[in-house]
Amino acid sequence: MSEPRTLRIDIWSDVMCPWCLVGWGSLQKGLEQLEGEIEADVRWHAFELNPDMPPEGEESTAHIARKYGSTPEQSKAVQGRMREAAQGAGVSLDYEGPDPEPQRWMWNTFDAHKLLTWAGEEHGPAKQTELKLALFRAHFNERRKIADHAVLLDVAQSVGLDRAACEAALASEELAHKVRAEERAAWDLNITGVPAMVVENKFMIPGAQPPEAYVDALRRVAEKVPA
Repeated sequence: MSEPRTLRIDIWSDVMCPWCLVGWGSLQKGLEQLEGEIEADVRWHAFELNPDMPPEGEESTAHIARKYGSTPEQSKAVQGRMREAAQGAGVSLDYEGPDPEPQRWMWNTFDAHKLLTWAGEEHGPAKQTELKLALFRAHFNERRKIADHAVLLDVAQSVGLDRAACEAALASEELAHKVRAEERAAWDLNITGVPAMVVENKFMIPGAQPPEAYVDALRRVAEKVPA
């Protein structure tokens, strides 16, 4: 029996992006269908949905109304569709904290991307993915302020990363330049929305797709790209 084919998948994403979590869940469901046939080597890259977001953040409904001109009713309807999509993908966007559900807020994510870039470089793709998922959980399920350094350090420490090393990463100008370079790379690839998955540096899968779409796309890439 032949070994499964490993395909590299570079994902541009923001931890503020609900569709990025949905896309991740759908990709995992697709990979389950490809078990024994195709495996994924996933790397995460920086994309800020709101690079100009101030440190104090912005309440989500107000942000969507300002950015897209949506009414509260329209925003609520969109959130309902996202929840349904998340459930179908096997992930959750729902608040799971012990207190009454707080307001949803949008935060600046540049420092979160610095930590993710550092984690990938220093500890490899698996640990980077573990941190990414922990940040998704902190934002969507726990409603924590992930622009806050103390929160970022707590989340990083929760997945086994050294707190002092993470503090140094957050203070690093070199990492800031690397995050900006990743964002420029997205621009060069004509990525204007996320998630955007680039398979084997050649084939892009835009947006959050159903699992079957990932299955078909990855099989096509495996057929076209020499092992």
